[in-house]
This record gives sequence, structure tokens and C-alpha cells, in this order.
Amino acid sequence: MTVTTIAEAPPRAGLATGAAAVTVVLWASSFVAIRHVGTEISAGALSLARLGLGSIFLGALLFTRRTPAVRRWPSQRDWLPLIACGVLWFGVYNIALNEAERRLDAGTSAMLVHIAPLLIAVLAGLGLGEGFPRQLVIGSLVAFAGIVIIGTSTSSGRAETWGVVLCVVAAISYAVGVVTQKPLLSRLPAAEVTWLACTIGAVVCLPFAPTLVDELRTADASTIWWVVYLAAFPTALGFTTWAFALRRTSAGRMGVTVYAVPVVAIVLGWLFLGETPAVLALAGGALCLTGVAISRRSA
Repeated sequence: MTVTTIAEAPPRAGLATGAAAVTVVLWASSFVAIRHVGTEISAGALSLARLGLGSIFLGALLFTRRTPAVRRWPSQRDWLPLIACGVLWFGVYNIALNEAERRLDAGTSAMLVHIAPLLIAVLAGLGLGEGFPRQLVIGSLVAFAGIVIIGTSTSSGRAETWGVVLCVVAAISYAVGVVTQKPLLSRLPAAEVTWLACTIGAVVCLPFAPTLVDELRTADASTIWWVVYLAAFPTALGFTTWAFALRRTSAGRMGVTVYAVPVVAIVLGWLFLGETPAVLALAGGALCLTGVAISRRSA
């Protein structure tokens, strides 16, 4: 039914494209916001604030709609992938990324994290029987070379190197989260999947509650508003538009779309933070994205 509807309704395709564009801009802006907020609020505390508020915003949106029939409580088989998505993509991903951006600029962080589509292809080859086409292998080697270059160009000490490692951890969590989310979207409403995963991620971050309370007491008002922005827009709205577009387009097309996130993040980082990655880091990021693009040609 959904395939026929999409094929026969070009306006829906236009809505999906628009939703994907909104996702790209919002997710790119999150790298800049995290970089700014990270000067006053630690990684775990920021993750809890972002996911906790995001869960509230998403829950309000979900339960105030006048279409209760659209909601369906997950079945027993849905909970394992749902928990994996919430713990990894929302919980681990946010903590790792927030900590990484205390060591790396927004553009470099965005470029590293967005090797995730390549990792998704690898996981699909291992777990879904899609195999490893030649272009996937070549793309993997090219992207790995990009990671090495970025790590070399940004590491003047252990902290920066650790930032690269954390970005790779975030990318792996992102990839596994998407792989576990995809089947859920065929069985459950996208808004419900997003809300539950976000709530699970917030629960994972609850140990950081005392730290969050202490840091909010001394944080500037502008920092607190940035936290609210992260929760309302890149989290609540951004993940909702992502799920909306993913249900109406192919995974490969969505993968190509998110490759624009690092580029937008670099521009926003330059405009709002006055920071530009080293030339060698830019070259490494371009190599990463080139590797991902090569690997996706076989899709």
C-alpha cells in the first residue's frame, strides 16, 4: 500500500525531500550547539537534558494528537531492537558526541560521525546477507584513510586523539541504531518509535542527573536556551522529520542526503563559532565522504 501511494503521489515525494532537508539543517546545527554548550555543561549532563526534554516534547506531540488509533504499543519482539536503538543511537551516541566536541571542532566532529552510513552498509552485509561488493570494500578503505588523516591533523595531544575515537564510537552507535530502527518503522508509527527510543536514551543518562542540576545552577541563560533548542529542534523535530522521510524514500537516498550534514556543520561553525577545521582535516573529511559515496554506488 505504501509503495503504491508513494509512486502515485508526487507531492508526498516532495514532502519527503523537504523533511530530509530539514533534518540535514537541524542535525548540522546540533554540532554547533553542542560545541557552544559544552563549555558549561558536561557531556553526560547535556545528554540527559537534551533527551529528557526531547522526550517531553515528543510525548506531548504524540499524545495530544486526535488520532489515537495510529498509536500501537510495541509487541514483545519489538522491545529488543527498540531498547538497542534507544540505548545506542540516543544514549551512547549523544554522550560520545558531546564528549568528543569538547576536543574537536564542530565541522571535524560532523565529518567523522558521518562515516556512519558506511558502517550501516557493513552491518547490512554481515547481518542481512547483502554481501560485500567490490565498491563497498574500496569505499571502506578510502573512508578509513580519511579517518587516519583527520586523526593525524587534529591530534596535538591525547585529548584530540581521544576526540576522534569518541566520534567513531558515536558513528558506530548511530549505525547500529539505524539498523535496529528500520524494521520497527515498518511495524510501528514513526513518532512512537522516536519517542520511545528517546525516552529510553534519557533513562540511560539518568545517572548524570546530579551533575546536570549542579551545572544548570551556574550556567548562563543563553546556554540553557541552547539546551532547549537542542531538545526541541535537532532532537524532537529532527528525528521526527528523519523518520517521516525514511518511511517515504529508500534508505540509500536518505543516506546520500545526510552526507550534506558535515558540509552544513562546517559552514555553521564558521558563521557562529568562528572555527574552521585544519586543511588536512578537511581533506580527510572529504576522503571519508568520498569513501562512503563509493560504497553506496552498489546500493
